[in-house]
Amino acid sequence: MPRLDAVPVRVHVARPARIPRLVVLSRVMKLPRLRTILLTLLALFGAFYLFGVITVASWDDPVPVLDGEIASHETIAIFGASGTAGDGILKAALADPGIGKIHVITRRATPRIEEGVATGKVQMTRHMDYLDYTAVREQIAEASAVYWAIGTSSVGVDEKTYGMIHVDFPLRFVTEWTSVSNNADMSFHYISSSDISEDSSMMWAREKVRAEKTLFAFAEGTSLRVIAYRPDYIGPTEEEAHLGQDMLFWFFAPVGAAVRAQQIGEAMIEVTARGAQFENGDKLGTWNIRRYSDAYRRRSHTRGRE
Repeated sequence: MPRLDAVPVRVHVARPARIPRLVVLSRVMKLPRLRTILLTLLALFGAFYLFGVITVASWDDPVPVLDGEIASHETIAIFGASGTAGDGILKAALADPGIGKIHVITRRATPRIEEGVATGKVQMTRHMDYLDYTAVREQIAEASAVYWAIGTSSVGVDEKTYGMIHVDFPLRFVTEWTSVSNNADMSFHYISSSDISEDSSMMWAREKVRAEKTLFAFAEGTSLRVIAYRPDYIGPTEEEAHLGQDMLFWFFAPVGAAVRAQQIGEAMIEVTARGAQFENGDKLGTWNIRRYSDAYRRRSHTRGRE
């Protein structure tokens, strides 16, 4: 007969049943007070969004089509053409018949850049050091307008590096450009950002303001005009945008808080063509970027019918 202490005894401890997450959420939502708060917040957001849509839809202040002499911009240069904004700017420039040559200064090629090179309209120059432009003096000397789209996200980037990219890079460029160019009228078009302030708690917002003020101050009293573009959300070109980016664009666009990258390019070309209508230090927010893009398209449509 086996010893009782030699027989293993299994003790089963019942675990509490797991309550599915949906059941937990359902129970929480049954709390009258919480449900009322959430529904109120949702209704307020919907009302605010609808108000924004109606407000934007009711704005009717188109820019008159440019009538008269167009400022020369046959040769331009684009920096940052491999990025989202730069790709849209390049797309707009390639489609513009008034631009004969585009100098693309870049670290890498893209299908759009290669397409431009194949047409003969783009001259691509690989350049790696954006604190030294002596290697591209010949190219930049030809340009009467420069469209600057070099930038980076602030995520994971320290203040010194961010400032170097957004302030030092363009400042070194305009210093070199003005020293080699003989153009009587030069315009530098810089992509900044909306909602920026010197007093902001966000590093990137302070640095973008510092970039604008530094460039404006440098150009004061020279033949150079610096125009800053302050878009909200920048949507990639339609053929480059993925589903998530398209969803963001179509969410923000109805309330006037989004612009396509190509529209920025069209606005830049239109501002360049208007010459002295824009002064050093002018700033264009999302709404004005869209207005001047629209003016450019209407001018192009009129020109196409002639």
